Amino acid sequence: MLKDFFSKKKKYASIPREEAKQDIPEGLMQKCPDCHKIFYRKELKKNLNVCPNCEYHHQMTAYERIDSLFDEGTFEEWDQEIISENPLGFPEYLEKLEKDRKKTGLNEAVVTGKAQMEGLETAFAVMDSRFRMGSMGSAVGEKIARAVERAKELHIPFIIFTASGGARMQEGVLSLMQMSKTSVAIQRFNEAGGLMISVMTHPTTGGVSASFASIGDYNFAEPGALIGFAGRRIIEQTIREELPEDFQTAEFLLKHGQLDQVIQRHDMKNVLSTLLDLHAEGSQPS
Repeated sequence: MLKDFFSKKKKYASIPREEAKQDIPEGLMQKCPDCHKIFYRKELKKNLNVCPNCEYHHQMTAYERIDSLFDEGTFEEWDQEIISENPLGFPEYLEKLEKDRKKTGLNEAVVTGKAQMEGLETAFAVMDSRFRMGSMGSAVGEKIARAVERAKELHIPFIIFTASGGARMQEGVLSLMQMSKTSVAIQRFNEAGGLMISVMTHPTTGGVSASFASIGDYNFAEPGALIGFAGRRIIEQTIREELPEDFQTAEFLLKHGQLDQVIQRHDMKNVLSTLLDLHAEGSQPS
């Protein structure tokens, strides 16, 4: 019997690795990059993509975030037809955009619209880093600026969730122009008495962090989010100093007064809806 046991073990060991992998359906499990534990994807999704073991905040898609925050049946999407062109004739840019559309089901790196949160109406923009790393091109800037302007017209608050690698290099200076365009739209909204809440998620960097992401009436972030303009190595080489280990994290920015609060994802809806309720009258433009 012992001989049979070892012969069976040997036979099993000889099964090709590719064949053995087929026993586990692809995409069923996900490994946490922080604690390295493995969970069922469904389990993570039910927990708002927060690791049940270490509370690491995995990235959410734009529509997952919308579903988690807003009242069912109240979401109205705006400007879905606005898409990027190729003004500079950048090689293979349009092909890459089409590939991202098929992969993500999005037309661009941001979803804008209005919805209700605990019965309180608000306009919003939610960026999605799966689409061109959430980079800001002309279409992204236009959609955000239009959403802010519409919030002003409707006399409702504006909430933005940022997730971006910065300006989109394939659009050159046209991409950089979106920093000023969105900032001016927000300034006009502010002058009219509008309430803007910015929530920075991982990562929020480059031109996005240097423009609309940082100029809300309230500036929040999710735990562990990378937030900054230039990369860590570039800064260290420029100032010739070693930076703190937690540099450019949400917690570091909170410690140095650049954020109002770091909010755990499970608490996000409660905090935002409370603020919307508190400002229900004071935030209305005259």
